[in-house]
Amino acid sequence: MSQAGNAARGNIPRGSGPEGDASPDDLLNIVGLRGGYAAADEIVKGADLRVAPGEIVALIGPNGAGKSTLLKLVAGLLRPSGGSVRFKEREIAGLGAPAISRAGLSFVPQERNVFGTMSVAENLEMGGYLDGAHAKKRMAELYERFPMLADKRRAAARTLSGGQRQILAMAIALMNAPDLLLLDEPTAGLSPRAAEELFGTILALNEIGVAILMVEQNALEALTVAGRAYVLAQGRPEHEGRAADLADDPTVRDLFLGGKAAPMLARSDGESSNREMGNNT
Repeated sequence: MSQAGNAARGNIPRGSGPEGDASPDDLLNIVGLRGGYAAADEIVKGADLRVAPGEIVALIGPNGAGKSTLLKLVAGLLRPSGGSVRFKEREIAGLGAPAISRAGLSFVPQERNVFGTMSVAENLEMGGYLDGAHAKKRMAELYERFPMLADKRRAAARTLSGGQRQILAMAIALMNAPDLLLLDEPTAGLSPRAAEELFGTILALNEIGVAILMVEQNALEALTVAGRAYVLAQGRPEHEGRAADLADDPTVRDLFLGGKAAPMLARSDGESSNREMGNNT
């Protein structure tokens, strides 16, 4: 069993949330979302998706399905060509990234998510520029939560290991005290050990109340830490449900998980992990 599988079994509960139809209490509610990188290049083709407060939702699927594009449409990095994106009961579709970030939604891209020549402290300061009045307080809180960042606060970001850079990237996003964190391929390029530790960090962030919508190619591990999941194909969700159920679904396994079962997911919702944050390598 992997360490990330163990992470779902200790003191940190796996992300969970209400099942069934969309609710007015949803933190994020996406209906019929369409868009891409150009008017004639519609990659997301009518996606419906929701995230409840305090929930971890995984978005998995084959390469080219539109997963990362969907996150960028939600985060305001791309302008939707149609559909609705409601965040905390406010329509945010078409707003720019700064306004969406101020509303309480932060996005961590897969690549170029830190300033390599700048120090760890300078990166965090950049993350807090939208709310400078609280930047010092939040930096202190993040140093306490992630001791590695405190130890390396004067080091250039480019000198950090892959896992440490991902922790820094998430900490930059947390400088805005978001209610929802969008993570695009957080374990891409990491060693298995660093990936497992990062999944533990994601669980720990969720424990303090941060909802997470996560795109992840490591489907088995993503379905381990998430409470619910969507399988995206050809620009729209083709499957939706409890993460454990999707991991055990033969169609999902055959199409997206290489036909492998996921015995690590046979667990009760009350099981959890004692993984600490900030010790990633």
